Amino acid sequence: MELYDIKINHLDCPVGMEFGNITVSYKIRNAAGRKQAAARISVSLSPDMQPLVFDTGKSSVINSLGTKLPLKLIPRTRYYVCAEVWSDTGEHGTGGITYFETAKLAEKWSAKWIGSPFSKHVMPVFTKEFSAEHAANARLYATGLGMYDVYLDGKKVSGSFFSPGCTNYADRIQYQTYDVTKGLKHSGTHTLEFYLADGWYKGRFGYEGKSEIYGNEYALLAELHMNADDGSETVIVTDDSWRVRKSEILFSSIYDGETFEPDVKENPVYKKAVCISKGFDALIPQTTTPVEIECTRKPAELIRTPAHETVLDFGQNMAGFVRFTVKLPRGKSVRLQYGEILQDGNFYRENLRTAKAEYVYISDGREHTVQPHFTYYGFRYVKIEGITNKDVLMRFEACTIHSTFERTGSIKTSDRRVNRLIANAEWGQRSNFVDVPTDCPQRDERMGWTADTQVFTGTALFQTDCFSFYRKFLGDMRSEQQRRNGDVPLVVPSFGLGGGAAVWGDAATIIPWNMYLFSGDTSILEEQFESMRSWVDFVKRIDDADGGTRLWRKGFQLGDWLALDSETGTGVKGGTEDAFIASAYYYYSACIVAESARITGRDSAAESYTKLKDEIMSAIRREYFTPSGRLAVTTQCAYVLCLQFKLAPDEKSLKRAADRLAEKIRLNDGYLKTGFTGTPFLCRVLSTYGYNNLAYKLLLNDEYPGWLYEVKMGATTIWERWNSVLPDGKISGTDMNSLNHYAYGSIVEWMYRTIAGLNPAESAPGFKKAVIKPMPDYRITKTDMVYDSAAGLYEIHWGLHKDGKFSLSVDVPFDAEAQLTLPGKKDNGSIKLAAGHHEYAYMPEIPLIKSYSIDSPVNDLMDSQKCTALLRHAGINPDAVPVPLRDSSLVQLSAMPFAHLSGKAKTALDKKLRNVK
Repeated sequence: MELYDIKINHLDCPVGMEFGNITVSYKIRNAAGRKQAAARISVSLSPDMQPLVFDTGKSSVINSLGTKLPLKLIPRTRYYVCAEVWSDTGEHGTGGITYFETAKLAEKWSAKWIGSPFSKHVMPVFTKEFSAEHAANARLYATGLGMYDVYLDGKKVSGSFFSPGCTNYADRIQYQTYDVTKGLKHSGTHTLEFYLADGWYKGRFGYEGKSEIYGNEYALLAELHMNADDGSETVIVTDDSWRVRKSEILFSSIYDGETFEPDVKENPVYKKAVCISKGFDALIPQTTTPVEIECTRKPAELIRTPAHETVLDFGQNMAGFVRFTVKLPRGKSVRLQYGEILQDGNFYRENLRTAKAEYVYISDGREHTVQPHFTYYGFRYVKIEGITNKDVLMRFEACTIHSTFERTGSIKTSDRRVNRLIANAEWGQRSNFVDVPTDCPQRDERMGWTADTQVFTGTALFQTDCFSFYRKFLGDMRSEQQRRNGDVPLVVPSFGLGGGAAVWGDAATIIPWNMYLFSGDTSILEEQFESMRSWVDFVKRIDDADGGTRLWRKGFQLGDWLALDSETGTGVKGGTEDAFIASAYYYYSACIVAESARITGRDSAAESYTKLKDEIMSAIRREYFTPSGRLAVTTQCAYVLCLQFKLAPDEKSLKRAADRLAEKIRLNDGYLKTGFTGTPFLCRVLSTYGYNNLAYKLLLNDEYPGWLYEVKMGATTIWERWNSVLPDGKISGTDMNSLNHYAYGSIVEWMYRTIAGLNPAESAPGFKKAVIKPMPDYRITKTDMVYDSAAGLYEIHWGLHKDGKFSLSVDVPFDAEAQLTLPGKKDNGSIKLAAGHHEYAYMPEIPLIKSYSIDSPVNDLMDSQKCTALLRHAGINPDAVPVPLRDSSLVQLSAMPFAHLSGKAKTALDKKLRNVK
C-alpha cells in the first residue's frame, strides 16, 4: 500500500500561499485491500515529526478527499505533515513527509512601498546591496506593480513569470514568497534587483485600449528575512535607501510586445527610491501556482515566403514566446512578429486587431540569450527581421508557458482525427490558462471571459488538476461581485467592463459546483457560497423589479453566442430567445445554490432557494410549454437546454424534445447550429436521450460546421468560430477570429463521460463513486482512457472487434466504487464494482457493430462513406432524398424516382451493403 499525491489545499508542498483552512488530501495505490478502514494525520514543526503540534489519532472518519485541520497558523512557519492509512485487510501505509509553509499572514509589514523617481513611462530597476553572513534559512516576501521579476546576485530567484499575477488590484494584490536560502549560503555582499514593467496594472489593456486602469505609478514592496544558525534574524526591507536605474526593457506591453536594449545597463545612472503612500489592506499571499515555461520546441520549418519574408513555423499554435541566442554588431536590431496562420504563403496577423505582438532586440555588440520578460504571444509562426542565417534561426526555440498544473486525464480513440481534436483542446487549455482563464492568447483581448471557461470547466477538470487555478479566479470574481452587489462582470478581473448576462454570470455557481463534483472538497462551496448566492440574488432583483414573474426577461444578454441560427443570418448572437436562455440558467443556478446550501449546512438558505428554483421552473413551464408539453422555442439550443436542465413537465415531453432536436439537426442536413451556450451540452443530451449515433455523427463530421472540419484544415488548437478558416485556407474575418479559443473544446468532456463512460456521482463526489457507462459507436472501434481522479486512478479500455464482440476493462481506485452499465445488454447490464481490476468480453445482445442493407434507413447509409459510394455507383444520389424521408429505407422508398432500382440491381446493392462493416 502506497500513499501518493499528499497535498495541502490541492497543492504540492506549497510555500507562502493563501491557505484559508488547511485541508489535507491523499490517494492510495498498490493496496491489497479495497477500502480505507482508518487513517491518521499528524503535524509537526520539525521534519522528524517530533513533537507533534496536531494529531488526529487513528480515526475512521478521515476522508482522503480532504480533511480540515483546526490549526492556528503561525506566520512564516513551515509545517510538516504525515498521513497514514489502514485498509480493510489490515495493511498499513504511509506517504512520507510533506510540508506547507505560511506567508506573513496577519503579521505587520516592516517594509515600505517605494516608487521610482523617473518618469512614469520609464520602466525602473530597483537595487539594494547588502552584506550578510551565512544564512541557514532565507525568505523573500515581495510584490510589485505592475509586474516584476526579482534577481539575487544576477540570477532570477524563480522560474515564474508575470508576478504578482492578474487580479482586481483595487482589492487583491498578491505577494509572493521565495526561498532564497541557496543564494545566501555564503557570507559577503549581495545584490537584490527588481525589474518592474506595466503589465495588466498600468499598461494598455481591455476593449477600449485604456492604460493605467488600476494605477499610474510603479510600486515595490519587499522584505528579506535571513535566519542564522543561532536563531538570530536579519531583515532587509524596501525603503528610501534603495537605488533605482532605468531598465534595459525600453518598452513592454501585454498586447504590443517588448523592446530590449542591454546597452542601457552600461554606466547606469542611479537615483534614490522614493517612499510612496500606499496601503497594505489589499495584500494577500499568492493563491495559485505560478506561470512557468512548460516546454520548448524547435522550429519545424524555415520558410522564405513569396513576399520575401523570413518565417519560422513551430508546427503548433501555442502561448509563449521565442528565445534565441545571437551576437550582432552594436546597434543592430532584430525584430520578431508573431502570428497564427499564413495567408497565400505569407506571414499574417490581421486577426490580432490592434495588438502589435512583436519583440525588438537592439544589440550591444555582445552575445546574449534573449527573451521577453513581461509579455507573451499566441502564435505558431514568427516573422524575423535582422537575422537571415539559417543555422542561427533553426536554433531559435519557442517556449510554451501557462499556469502550472498536473495532467490528470488522457483519452485516445481509434480515430486519429478525434485524437488530434483532443490534443487541440489540451493545447487550448495550455494556451489560455495564463494566471486567468483567457479567451485567447494573441489579440488585443486575452481577458478572463466567464462563459468561455464556464463551459470548458468539465473538460479542464478531466484533463488537469486545476483546482487552485480556478480557486484564484473565483476569488477574483468574488471581489468583483462585492463591488457590484452580486453582479458578475463578463470578464474577471473586469478592467472596468460590465456584466449582468446569463451564462457568463452563471460561472459564479457552475464553476465551484463542478469543482466540488470533481474534487469532493466542500471547502470550495463554503468559500464561494456568498458569491454563488449573491449572483442568484442579483438576478432575482431584476426579476422582482419586472413583476416577480420568476423569469429573467430584462437586461443585456449575449444569448447563444456565435450560434449559426441568427434571424439575420449574420449576427454573433443565435436565434434562441434571450429570456428563455436567461430563465433556464436562472433556474439552474438557483438549483446549485439550493443544493450547495444543503451540503454546507445552511438549512434556511436551502429551503429558500429550493422554493425559488421551484417557482422558476413553474414559470418556465407556463411561459414556454404548451399544455401538451411541447416547447414553444424551437431552436437547437432551446431543445438542448430543455433536456440538460429537464425543463419539460414530464418524461414524455422530454422525449418529444429530444426527438425534435434530432429532427432539427437532420433537417439541417445533419449539422449543428449551436454556439457557446448550446454546444457544450449538445452531444451529451443526444446520447442521454437515445440519439447517441447522432452525437457521434456530429463529432465525426469533418465539414463545416463541425469539430473535425478544423482538424481537416490543419488546426492545432480549437477555433473561436466554426469557420474561422474557410475551405480555401482564407481566414473568414478579422474582427473577432481567434484560432486558439478553447470554448468548443468542451466536447472533450462528452468524450470522457460518454465515449469512455466515466462520470462523477453527485451522491459521492470526487469520484469516490463513479457512474461508468461507455456508449460506443461502430465508427470508433477502440478507446483508452486514464483519469487520476481525486479518489485515485480510473482506467477504462474498450474495443469493438470485427466479429462483433465487445471487450472492456475497468480499474477502480482504492476506497472507491463504481456502477457499471455494460453496453449492448438488453437488461442494461448494471453491475456494482468494488476497487480493483475488472474485465469483460462478450457478444452484445444488441449489436454494436453496424450492419447495412437496403432495409437500413438512408440516414445510416449516408453516415458511411463506403455505403454512400455504393449508392452512387448503383445510380442513387442520396443527397436527392428529401431530409424528412431519410429515416426511411430504400425498400420503403423504392417507388420514388430518386430511389428506384430494378429487382436485380436492388439484390446486387443489398449484397454489397451487407459486406460493409
